[in-house]
Amino acid sequence: MVSRGRELRLCCWWPGGGPSCRGWTSGYQRMALCMALEWTCPRGRAQRAPCPGRPAATAMPSSALWAVDLFGRVHMLSTAGQSWELCRDTQLEFKRVSAATQCCWGLACDNQVYVYVRASDVPIRWQEEAYENQRWNPVGGFCEKLLPSDRWPWSDVSGLQPRPLDGVALPSPHWEWESDWHVDENFGGEPTEKGGWTYAIDFPATYTRDKKWNSCVRRRRWLRHRRYKSQDTWAKVPPKDDPKQLPDPFNDLSVGGWEITDEPVGHLSLWAVSLQGKVWYREDVSHLNPEGSSWSLVDTPGEAVQISCGPHDLLWVTLWEGQALVREGISRNDPKGSSWSVVEPPTSENGIMHVSVGVAVVWAVTKDRKVWFRRGVNSHNPCGTSWMEMVGEMMMVNVGLNDQVWCGSEPRFLGGGAGVRVYVAWKGSDSGSHGFLVAEQMNQACRQQFFCPGSHGSALSVPSAGCFFGDEVKGSGESCALSDTDASSEAERLGPDQPIPAEPLDSPRNPECSSASGPGTSKTSERATEGASPAGQTSGPEPQPGQASTPAELPWTNIDLKEPKKAPSHSTAGFPETASLCPLGLLPLGLEEPCSASDHLLWAWVSGGGCAVEAHTVLKWFTVQSGLSPSVQTLSLSITPAQTAAWRKQIFQQLTERTKRELENFQHYEQAVEQSVWVKTGTLQWWCDWKPHKWMDVRVALEQFTGHDGARDGILFIYYVVHEEKKYLHVFLNEVTALVPVLNEAKHSFALYTPERTRQRWPVRLAATTEQDMNDWLALLNLSCCESRKVHGRPSAQAIWSTTCKGDIFVSEPSPDLEASEHLLPCDQMFWRQMGGHLRVVEASGQGVVWGIGYDGTAWVYTGGYGGGCFQGLDSSTSNVHAQSDVKSICIYENQRWNPVTGYTSSSYHGYKTMRDFVRRRRWARKCKLVTSGPWLEVAPIALGDVSIIPELPGVRGSEHSIALWAVSDKGDVLCRLGVSKLNPAGSSWLHVGTDQPFASVSVGGCHQVWAVARDGSAFYRGSVSPSQPAGDCWYHIPSPPKQRLKQVSVGQTSVYAVDENGNLWYRQGVVPSYPQGSGWEHVSNNVQRVSVGPLDQVWVIANKVQGSHSLSRGTVCHRTGVRPLEPKGQGWDYGIGGGWDHICIRANATRAPRSVSQETAGEQGLPNGPSLMAGAPQEAMGPVCC
Repeated sequence: MVSRGRELRLCCWWPGGGPSCRGWTSGYQRMALCMALEWTCPRGRAQRAPCPGRPAATAMPSSALWAVDLFGRVHMLSTAGQSWELCRDTQLEFKRVSAATQCCWGLACDNQVYVYVRASDVPIRWQEEAYENQRWNPVGGFCEKLLPSDRWPWSDVSGLQPRPLDGVALPSPHWEWESDWHVDENFGGEPTEKGGWTYAIDFPATYTRDKKWNSCVRRRRWLRHRRYKSQDTWAKVPPKDDPKQLPDPFNDLSVGGWEITDEPVGHLSLWAVSLQGKVWYREDVSHLNPEGSSWSLVDTPGEAVQISCGPHDLLWVTLWEGQALVREGISRNDPKGSSWSVVEPPTSENGIMHVSVGVAVVWAVTKDRKVWFRRGVNSHNPCGTSWMEMVGEMMMVNVGLNDQVWCGSEPRFLGGGAGVRVYVAWKGSDSGSHGFLVAEQMNQACRQQFFCPGSHGSALSVPSAGCFFGDEVKGSGESCALSDTDASSEAERLGPDQPIPAEPLDSPRNPECSSASGPGTSKTSERATEGASPAGQTSGPEPQPGQASTPAELPWTNIDLKEPKKAPSHSTAGFPETASLCPLGLLPLGLEEPCSASDHLLWAWVSGGGCAVEAHTVLKWFTVQSGLSPSVQTLSLSITPAQTAAWRKQIFQQLTERTKRELENFQHYEQAVEQSVWVKTGTLQWWCDWKPHKWMDVRVALEQFTGHDGARDGILFIYYVVHEEKKYLHVFLNEVTALVPVLNEAKHSFALYTPERTRQRWPVRLAATTEQDMNDWLALLNLSCCESRKVHGRPSAQAIWSTTCKGDIFVSEPSPDLEASEHLLPCDQMFWRQMGGHLRVVEASGQGVVWGIGYDGTAWVYTGGYGGGCFQGLDSSTSNVHAQSDVKSICIYENQRWNPVTGYTSSSYHGYKTMRDFVRRRRWARKCKLVTSGPWLEVAPIALGDVSIIPELPGVRGSEHSIALWAVSDKGDVLCRLGVSKLNPAGSSWLHVGTDQPFASVSVGGCHQVWAVARDGSAFYRGSVSPSQPAGDCWYHIPSPPKQRLKQVSVGQTSVYAVDENGNLWYRQGVVPSYPQGSGWEHVSNNVQRVSVGPLDQVWVIANKVQGSHSLSRGTVCHRTGVRPLEPKGQGWDYGIGGGWDHICIRANATRAPRSVSQETAGEQGLPNGPSLMAGAPQEAMGPVCC
């Protein structure tokens, strides 16, 4: 059993706050009320929340805080919810838990290790494979009789280990078979002969799917999939006990390591400490293998007592002697590390009792309960430099995903009855280098409105009966420090003239509380009484607004999270009137069945390793209904909807009358200024277009003016000096087609495109001294160009989306002339404006549903806003713009060649295999993280590699119908999103579509045609997909083009295009409703890196290289011209914007050009419409060499 003699108060240290808001603050200082309440800095300066520089509250994917109560029950508190949820298997009692993002490891009271895997829409599947090997015999042909030097008849891929089909068993009872063994008839993306055999001359050799005269051996692969079934429940991990040795049960465990650089996605490092002080490591723990394989012992220089592993490569161990061990050398190639380093405790008198590590922080608790922070900790120096003492006394600490610190303290009481205390702490960017923001302890009478899991009823009419952080705090008018000991007694909360219900002092519901303070803090006690009748009256202490806590005297604040109790119903006369509130019915709060004091939840352990909370995010844990004054917020749930509607109507009428009063009296005045001119000047650098081709210091001037008709336009002047002669060039803003950031290590530059310079592949390049200056000029120029073209607000549902190789997002409003057969609009005249955010792939549909994928595989859905990023505050929507982060891995290769004198030296690397290995190489990897903002919301929790939305014509069906959306996860699983509609673009859940191999690309076209490309380059068609059967029934293998491996596919209304690894563009012939698989592939062009086919079967690509009159551009947007029903492949290419483009999506554009008289006449006569050869039409490239 878990010891019940100790309880913990939960506290949280929040990273990422402003430089002046630091420290611990109580849970009742709710972040949702920060707009109405004041918060206090340790420096005594009152400010309005939210903190300066902190963006508005945003939605975030759900993660969970895990905790163990004193009865050994494990609870989860989701960041998207308000109540604690009890985990299954309540018969198990746990000592402690360690959480990751998608799973949690626990150490039970039976000293066994358990793992809790959270359920997901994508099942955990593992592919078992075995190879059947045969050799040709002159008598009986191919048979299983092999030579003694050959491999096993049934073996693994290497042939060294025997692997008979009946010998492959499930690793544990938590797995189940999905199907029986079957032969894999796919080889290198192409189907094999019946039976799946591949042939070779001998073992081992290169296998082919064709049988030749010298094929002496053959083999085929058998596949079987198993599925992990123990989700949302505790699964027992096989123990490490050796029957030949004495048992050595575990005493502590910690999970981390999922962010080790270049480690496969889903990898976890599980460390444990046994009672004998030994350190153990669990091998092969990953998303596809949640249990791992075995335990391995890691030698330590001392006896360990506690261990902590961070998300990256930090690992600290606490020794019995009070010292700490730091593991060094942890990397992708060696996740267990190489050596230990000893770190001395902060003081020699009191050793380290508990330690916890995060991304780049280390927190520790010594034996005297003092909290310490380790300075200078990073991946290159895991030991840090020195210790820094923090305010307060704690029992344990636990660092979360974003370096939040969750702490547990042991409360001290003078009376009986206790509950869990919750703290919220904020810290600055210096990782905790100053004091704490602390509020004082609340009395017991203020804790009646809390609920906990397992309660018999709910005191308020709320959707979820759970633990609400709902106590009230009264702010002082002269000091914004929140204090209950001095100014928030029950007498003052009810009013100065109202009596306080009394209750006997020996009641278990009325303990005398004392403020547990940090070092040097005075301790005060307060008596709080409550009873069934207001017979006894007690006056609380008088408020002292002139007193404020100094940084040396900051007491702790705590809040109970406990079961609801039976309490008397107070009349509405017991509450003060609020003059600023419309007349509302204040109904008494009726409490239901009482709970005994023994049902209170007292925490024994907490783990925030799987809890991701951004600093700017408002959690529902601390949220109550806002809009009311603090004195009546506990009554907010008693307000009826009718009263709320009347209140809003009254406010709206008052605002309308005010608007009329201020505007109508001045309408007869004439306009004072008919035309205005605004000029902005500055100093930049300009890349000279001619020799010597270098950067030149120039002065720029942006001149904007407003015409008589109200239209705005502008000119950008660039003044430079050549051979002591002053010259200038100018660009009309209404001719600018794109402003593209060009970030590199040397300059903060951006490129300015016009139609003429787009054709030349020679944009105007300007550079600023700092990134902030560049962003300012980009935002201003983009805003001016949008005003000149009268392009404002969110993009239309028909917009064309694209991304650059830097992750910048651009959108263009399509013109009806883009797809016209006559007077075709050239692509170089399209205007591209930048949107906030950072994505690798963007996919859109004609219904306005837009999804994106970041470089780290995170899926994002478009919120309908615009702006963000460097456009924040200028041309940006006030809502629907949220914080966004992205992570990208950068890899480089080190190549060496061996020579007999010096061994391996730096030399050129050859990618082919020779008779002897004389060359070698290794890969270096590093991750970079970008934090920005944009009109995007994260879709959790599955990382994606590709996504596709069905291209629909606008107005075909209503806004509530389901939109087909398919995706491929980063692990190769094919998924179908359910519940996607115009009103709910994020959808509801994922539906897994089974495959025999990992996929790389998927596309859904008209009439729910679903095509996909596997990682081996083979193509597949999904049959029987329909709105009633969104996942279809089976996959049909489509042979790839001869000797080519496909990498991407795009399906339009009737056309299917694919791109292979060599940059060739292929068109699928013979695709008809009666035979949707088509008949064969036809080559269209080369030099293509990505293709997008729209709802009108229009074809747009990203070309690899396009030659202009002045330069060569890589990553160019190109449009296939001449695409008609009788000519689905088109006739030529029209070149658009270029230079660093990586992705384009045309699948939302269903804008048709109006039919001309000649077209209507030709249609009546049954003649095909030929291409226009009129002057002014874009030049088409007929050859396939350059797109």
